[in-house]
Amino acid sequence: MEVAFTGPYSWPKFEAESNLPPVPPHPGLYLFAFEYRDGYLIYSAGITRRTIATRIREHTRKYISGDYHILNVSALKEGIREVIWQGWGWTPEKRATFEERQLEILDSARNQLLHTRLFAAEVDPGPRILERLEASIMNTLYQHSSPVCDIPDRGMMLSPRWSSEQPIIVRMKTDVLFHGLPNLLEI
Repeated sequence: MEVAFTGPYSWPKFEAESNLPPVPPHPGLYLFAFEYRDGYLIYSAGITRRTIATRIREHTRKYISGDYHILNVSALKEGIREVIWQGWGWTPEKRATFEERQLEILDSARNQLLHTRLFAAEVDPGPRILERLEASIMNTLYQHSSPVCDIPDRGMMLSPRWSSEQPIIVRMKTDVLFHGLPNLLEI
């Protein structure tokens, strides 16, 4: 199987500032990445059976509401994961801290979205292929050496290949270098 990534694309609503085209209107597999040396460090892989732009708008709401981690973009571009806001999970104390730091957090979130480079692959959304691809990409990144393994969030709900499923070798095609993502993956 072959998966061809196109991009980089802008985060929706940041096209003019980033001077990048909008993400294409198809379902499939997408990557969040940041410029790093001669290529990109992948922060996350995701899948959707709706359009990628629709799914990205959902992610936008999570970033702006403080539900997702917000990272220091300058550090990311150096291969360092520095968390500005720890998303995921709320307590009354955390809600108060968010309210106190809201302007700083929102500015940092917008900066992260502005500098996120999106890549898209139109993949047949048939049963399990998308899930297996997402899991294989993320697990490969987690197992790689630093800084590749340090950048992605951990704890995603991944669904790798079941023992009852035949392995599939996937050739990753792209015009850019994704640090830590090999040209061939077994899903």
